[in-house]
Amino acid sequence: MKEGTLEQIKELGLLAVLRGPAVDLTLDMVGALVAGGVTGIEITYTTPNAAEVLRRLDARFGDEIVLGMGTLTRPQQAAEAREAGARFLVSPMYDPGLASAMVASGLPVMIGALTPREVFQAYEAGSDVVKIFPGSLTGPGYLKALHGPFPHIPLMPTGGVNLDNIGDWFASGAFAVGAGGNLCPAHLAKAGRFDEISAIAEQFVQAVRVARSK
Repeated sequence: MKEGTLEQIKELGLLAVLRGPAVDLTLDMVGALVAGGVTGIEITYTTPNAAEVLRRLDARFGDEIVLGMGTLTRPQQAAEAREAGARFLVSPMYDPGLASAMVASGLPVMIGALTPREVFQAYEAGSDVVKIFPGSLTGPGYLKALHGPFPHIPLMPTGGVNLDNIGDWFASGAFAVGAGGNLCPAHLAKAGRFDEISAIAEQFVQAVRVARSK
């Protein structure tokens, strides 16, 4: 299952990173993204009642989406997220105890890192893909530079990914990209403008397709 999920994420190339404002609204946001073709979904632990949101999304969409939990900061959250239906786990940073718990879950793991030392530590700790965060502080050129000493480490930038630079991230060797507010703007969700979110999702999916074809 683990390798299959990683292959799915690589094939999709895009994870929507959602910090939903409320349970029902978060479900509607995911529905809008799925309607636009985005099926890689990461719910962050900063979302109110995050575990319950995950359970309800799993029940509603099942295998239609690749559902994961992000922003893990405490070891106990790894088991909780798996029990709630997460198929992959993501953290914003490297911490030995947290990394150990995430790897022990048996799920695909994406540990956050920024510096070369952190990238190496995260990978050595068992991270299947290292999340470069915040990507907004670095840019595609930094990702390309990291691949110099670490050509074997899959890297996924999150933060600062938008329609203007998504092609550059993939050209720099990204395994996949994580997008949050640029993909699913909270103000559109709160205003009930879900058709617009679906339209943006379609643009992101197309941008990934174009980037991968080059």
